[in-house]
Amino acid sequence: MKKIIFPIAFLIVGLITNAQQITKVEIMATGLTCSMCSNAINKQLKTIVDVEKVEIDLNKNLFVVTLKTNNKLTPKTFRDKVEKAGFFIGSMVLSVNFANQNIEDNKRIDNYIFIDTKTQTLNGLTKVKVLDKGYVTAKEYKKLAKTFVKYQTYAKGDEGIFHLKTI
Repeated sequence: MKKIIFPIAFLIVGLITNAQQITKVEIMATGLTCSMCSNAINKQLKTIVDVEKVEIDLNKNLFVVTLKTNNKLTPKTFRDKVEKAGFFIGSMVLSVNFANQNIEDNKRIDNYIFIDTKTQTLNGLTKVKVLDKGYVTAKEYKKLAKTFVKYQTYAKGDEGIFHLKTI
């Protein structure tokens, strides 16, 4: 029995160390006209269980959300909360902690697809921008849809798949 348990435990530890961990989310919201607007988004973001803190820059309509470790959050969670407050996302940048993750153009890793990127190994904290509809302005998405026509998954608009570009 010990011979079977050890390889399984080793495999599980290996999967955990290769997982991507979102540590911070920078959200630029659109449609805000006053401090009450930003307060509505702030309240919504703070209701997310794994949120450690939310910082607001009113001049840029920017919300910087710091997350607790070992969270399982996706970009959709944040988009839903911003929209629940009655606003939209103009851009979303994730700070992700990678553990020696090899990426290349159009490579899918879990629910993420890297597009418009070079082959590289990501190790440590890396910033990536979410390029999907609902995570950039409508004008930018229209432009990106023409640029990224070669990526079949981009045009489909699957809510569970996120297209990322390293920045």
